[in-house]
Amino acid sequence: MNVRIAGTGSYLPAKTLSNDDLSKIMDTSHDWIIQRTGIHQRHIAVDGELTSDMATKAAEKALKAANLSPEDIDFIVCATTTPDLTFPATAVIIQAKLGLKKDSFALDVQAVCSGFVYALSIGKNFIKAGQGQKGLIIGAEKMSSLLDWNDRSTAVLFGDGAGAVVIEATKDEGILS
Repeated sequence: MNVRIAGTGSYLPAKTLSNDDLSKIMDTSHDWIIQRTGIHQRHIAVDGELTSDMATKAAEKALKAANLSPEDIDFIVCATTTPDLTFPATAVIIQAKLGLKKDSFALDVQAVCSGFVYALSIGKNFIKAGQGQKGLIIGAEKMSSLLDWNDRSTAVLFGDGAGAVVIEATKDEGILS
């Protein structure tokens, strides 16, 4: 049994923060940021927009791309360092927002930058072990809620958003590693 990516989706908040915007609140400039990072702007969640909101929107797009409904999904693995709450897991909140079937399961993985890769590996192993046939793997972060907006060594690097993939069992060639 192999595992393949059946659909992908992403979500970025509409609000953006440009390098020029940052230069008004900290000691930096557009040119300084571009020379060191290549970043021109970052997307920032609006007040009240949660990590699970962004993740749900990305998941909905991934489901649509895979031509599946939430009822087809057996599990969610969500990689995030910025959960909505300490408990329950953000994946469980997404599970409820999407309306997954009652026997599905959901969990969070926190591994910061490598979180999505770990989540994908975990999901792949769930399928290979027979614990499900289809899963949602989500990476979602609301870093704007953690940043020190006066620290140009970090604030210029991060924004908010989410990406999701639907994975499923296949007899064909799938994810290699």
